[in-house]
Amino acid sequence: MPQDAPVRTRRPPYDVAAAATALAAADVKLGRLMEQVGPFTLRLPATQSPFEALARSILYQQLHGKAAAAIHRRMIEGFAPVCGVGVHPGPEHLLECPTEQLRAAGLSHNKILALRDLAAKTLDGTVPTLAQIRRMPDEAIVEHLTEVRGIGRWTVEMLLMFRLGRPDVLPVDDFGVRRGFALTFQGLKPATKLTPALLPKADVLRRRAKRWSPWCSVVSWYMWRACDLADAAKAKKTG
Repeated sequence: MPQDAPVRTRRPPYDVAAAATALAAADVKLGRLMEQVGPFTLRLPATQSPFEALARSILYQQLHGKAAAAIHRRMIEGFAPVCGVGVHPGPEHLLECPTEQLRAAGLSHNKILALRDLAAKTLDGTVPTLAQIRRMPDEAIVEHLTEVRGIGRWTVEMLLMFRLGRPDVLPVDDFGVRRGFALTFQGLKPATKLTPALLPKADVLRRRAKRWSPWCSVVSWYMWRACDLADAAKAKKTG
């Protein structure tokens, strides 16, 4: 996922080497992709609350990474007089600030409503603290957080993988994961014009994922890298 600015990171809390060895042995085609891509290099933010991670996810929904990063940066800058330079606002700040301030940062009406609902549900305990959420199973986290306006299963899955470092998450509705699967397992060529019919259904991914558990998060990362390789090959061919 795109980063707004350099942040302190840490390794995932699972054995990456063991995951790679098990996956390569369990799935030959996946193993070939892993060899082509190289080592798994995912890093997680070292310090970020669930509220901050979800606020960022809401801002990034349906926007190009650079545009979302600019809006995110302007939003944080708008709170500098209250929170300090570069400090993310807390839920109480988002509830109390004028709507005009958020609009000036570039937030849409729907994103403002979603952020305010996230803030309210953080303060009332619907959104768990980091200490609480670390003790919860994946599906319980999904159940809690999808109560927030504008947060669906995909957004929570991104939190599970990229903030909490959960090892067995497969976002079957993610476009990149589905495209990477088609490229890796279904013979899709990089230059082929992509249509919805060429992307695998969720049940197809889940059947294959029986070989991958409990390391589906690692596979998801490699599916995104498969897309990167395909895009690079296509650019080279047309450049």
